Amino acid sequence: MAADPSRIAIARDLLAQLGVTLADLRDGETPAAVVPTLADYLPCVIAAAGPGANRTYGSYWIRMAAVWGTRPLDQISASDIEAMQHQMAATARSRRNSRHGRHAGEHVIAAARAIYNRAIADGLIERGASPAHRVAKPRRLPSARRALTAHELDQINTAARTSGNDVVLDALLLRLHTETACRRGGALALRLADLDTDNCLIQLHEKGSTTRWQPVSPALAASLAEHAACRGAILPTDALLRYREGRALTSRRYDHLWTRLGQQLPWVSAQGISTHWLRHTTLTWVERHYGYGIARAYAGHTDSTGAATTTYIKADLQAVATALSAMTGQPHALTRP
Repeated sequence: MAADPSRIAIARDLLAQLGVTLADLRDGETPAAVVPTLADYLPCVIAAAGPGANRTYGSYWIRMAAVWGTRPLDQISASDIEAMQHQMAATARSRRNSRHGRHAGEHVIAAARAIYNRAIADGLIERGASPAHRVAKPRRLPSARRALTAHELDQINTAARTSGNDVVLDALLLRLHTETACRRGGALALRLADLDTDNCLIQLHEKGSTTRWQPVSPALAASLAEHAACRGAILPTDALLRYREGRALTSRRYDHLWTRLGQQLPWVSAQGISTHWLRHTTLTWVERHYGYGIARAYAGHTDSTGAATTTYIKADLQAVATALSAMTGQPHALTRP
């Protein structure tokens, strides 16, 4: 039976006078959560993110807050994010390893997705309502990094040892990264307690909160211990790598080192060679001579992606030490009978 229109009108007038809506009368339903503005919600995202995410996305979050700060999260569109992606890519600072702003464009989308992933987890928006996940990331180009030749590596080491204001430190850095294939962050995180001179090992703390012991040659272990002692490392928690005046090493030393090497060796600057190329060089050598399993262990890779065979080809520390001994020509404590 159809409702009487006059009665419907009377009921609506009565509800309006009481300040009640039809949504308030629905049984079993709760009022929709109020969606915060981006500026109000961003502190929650920053607090929940790790230091790596804050370092990578922080500048993009600041930019988003400046542009969309007063808008609720559900009123930012995919077109808004895509427009910022193009703008940031076009205005990205040119660096030695830049690719015409492509990485900046990727980071805009990743930064936006980090915000909306947190909002979805907090129940503020539905999973399918995220505008950031409706913008496709640009296809990542193949890496231009490659293994350096023996002649190129020799040129780099010679230039580092014959220039600069701290040739001892620079030579030690290049030797450390060439022997261990560690990342820059792993080297900077080294503490005095991470050096085991008896067994010629260093403990690396790298991305993804991974920790592993990595063999080093006896000569490098002794050099690291001497370097730390001469430059004021006393407590186990003191930084292992230090400037001449005793301050802990920072990433700026790497930047200055490769800028100087690029000035002396133009091909270094032209190809955008950096510390990570040393990692490629060492791991390529290990893979060619000792196989994929040992190279994977040497690199510290623990991810399970790839063929199922990776489950069965794990290499132990002794195998890594054997590869290191062959590469450096120095016997290692872990390879002795």
